[in-house]
Amino acid sequence: MAEIQQLGPDNWREFIESPGVAHLIIGKNDCVSCNAWDEELRAYLAGDHEFKNVRFGKIDLKTRGLIEFKRENPWIAELDTLPFNVIYKDGKRERDFAGLGIERLANRLKRVIGE
Repeated sequence: MAEIQQLGPDNWREFIESPGVAHLIIGKNDCVSCNAWDEELRAYLAGDHEFKNVRFGKIDLKTRGLIEFKRENPWIAELDTLPFNVIYKDGKRERDFAGLGIERLANRLKRVIGE
């Protein structure tokens, strides 16, 4: 079963840059939609076997010390919808989408994995 790793100033870069496919959720801990997406994704991952080689992580934008993350990803300042999802492959940003939805995520992961 895949788990969602909480990311912060000390581990976000390793998560994004490491080899393979990684799904990053960007949100805030007081965001109702972000918390709903977290619950939906955790429930899905508890029974999922299709994406066992994908790493899942999330960043709370209210976490102190994320200035480097925000500087290196200036597009974050333009986000107007949370949660925001980014799929990386071998450290490269491949796909992204705002909002939630297992089907939306699964479709994008399949495309990235198949590329």
